[in-house]
Amino acid sequence: MASNKRTPRAFWNELAADGAMAWRNVFRHTKRTLITAGALAIGLMSYLAMDSLLKGMSVDSERNLMWYETGAVQVIDTEYLEERNERSLDHLVEQSEQIEAALQAAGYATAPRTVFAADLIVFRDPYPEDGSLPVIAHAIDPERDGQVYRLSDRISQGRYLRPDRDEALIGSWLAEDIGAEPGFYLTLVTRTADGVFQTIDVEIVGIVDTPNPIVNRAAVYLPLQVAEYYLETDGAVAEIAIDGPTGGNLRHLKGNVAQIVAGFPGVTVVDWRELAPELVAAQQGDVVGSVVILGLVFIIAAVGVGNTMLMATMERTRELGTLRALGMNRWQILRMLLLEAGGVGLIGAVVGLVLGGAAVAALVYIGIDYGDLLRDANVGYRMTQIVRGAWNLTAFAVSVVAGVAIAMTTALVPALRTTRVEVASALRDQ
Repeated sequence: MASNKRTPRAFWNELAADGAMAWRNVFRHTKRTLITAGALAIGLMSYLAMDSLLKGMSVDSERNLMWYETGAVQVIDTEYLEERNERSLDHLVEQSEQIEAALQAAGYATAPRTVFAADLIVFRDPYPEDGSLPVIAHAIDPERDGQVYRLSDRISQGRYLRPDRDEALIGSWLAEDIGAEPGFYLTLVTRTADGVFQTIDVEIVGIVDTPNPIVNRAAVYLPLQVAEYYLETDGAVAEIAIDGPTGGNLRHLKGNVAQIVAGFPGVTVVDWRELAPELVAAQQGDVVGSVVILGLVFIIAAVGVGNTMLMATMERTRELGTLRALGMNRWQILRMLLLEAGGVGLIGAVVGLVLGGAAVAALVYIGIDYGDLLRDANVGYRMTQIVRGAWNLTAFAVSVVAGVAIAMTTALVPALRTTRVEVASALRDQ
């Protein structure tokens, strides 16, 4: 007895024939197809551009945070993280020299810092006027800080710090706000490790201009040895930063450092994500933003492709009825219509890739100048003025799949409606 089961070869031949017919139908109404595909292409281009911009903001912010604020991971006092924003000296790493020696013996680059809150005070002459404002002071080791941070490469005026001297670097925006120049003196008012008020008079020897707005806006740097004397920290520091790769998974690095310092009581190891939760929240918002944009593209496609396919099926009722009469079943008709919609989606996706690639290239190599907007706004990102995009090949692949899938999905309802029409009724339709 002969079997009625189709062979895989016969199935693929049939699918190829349906695909060829669907592709010809795509261009039966060229103007309508181009309008629909164009709307889809613009939507996908917008998605690619916005995804690139958000990814670029995330990548730049992560790099600028690690290079100028936190390093990759830090060794801190166990209770320091909860009170870190207060910038007090209540929880310091007491055995900092021994911990650094153990880390360096294991091949890790380290940089100790003591970060504390202070009030900066200036007086008229040489400054334009008397005044004070809160700042974040960073006591750094000028000889070792460069092993982890890139601060020494960003001196825009003056020079870098020298150890054992009462001198300071300040952020470029802070310098503009108070009218400071190298050679001016300023006063820092803070509390020592014992809680006693202390004043520190230092000479500004340099101004740093970094791509990190937090540094530019309110950072003051002075030698660690000077801070130890005035703050009475007796060699203890607030944090020991360890260098690591940007854009990678720091779990392995964090685990290794944790093993090395496990013998030192009262300390813990944290990575930059734990030190900058506001940036992590902004990055998570990027993912939501990309999904929202892709959802808007879906709406555009649903309206455009759905309307196109509805008109196409209504105009071809007799034609589709004839195909049914010649032996094509409902499944074959449905498949042909969906492939036709997929063709429109593919055209839109290809055009969207070209337009999106051009938009992404402009964002990557030129960027967007936000001027002083990022100077006054603290949105969690670490960027100044020029915001650049980043290449994301995954987004390009998603846009192609999404363009075709969205078009076929939105065409499903009108295609199903057509396949339910009886052959006799379809042939009588005028």
